[in-house]
Amino acid sequence: MYIVMNRFEVAEGREEEFEKIWRTRDSYLQEVEGFREFHLLRGAGGEFISHTTWESKPAFDSWVGSESFQKAHARASVTPAEYFSGPSKVSVYD
Repeated sequence: MYIVMNRFEVAEGREEEFEKIWRTRDSYLQEVEGFREFHLLRGAGGEFISHTTWESKPAFDSWVGSESFQKAHARASVTPAEYFSGPSKVSVYD
């Protein structure tokens, strides 16, 4: 199993908008071999964690290099920078 977590620090007052963007986006994850599950976790103080579980690191790496990944992240550049109070941080677990 391979877990990838991306932590976002969302600016105060932008939490609902950020969550709506994530919940309504097309992720295309279900199309990818080796994908197991996705969760968007909401913590205190504007912290959100995108949590994906994969069969293996090669399965995740295959998704990152895929057209599905490009389609899923196409809207990322249109999320206003003021939604964030800091950079995102990626953590991986084997």
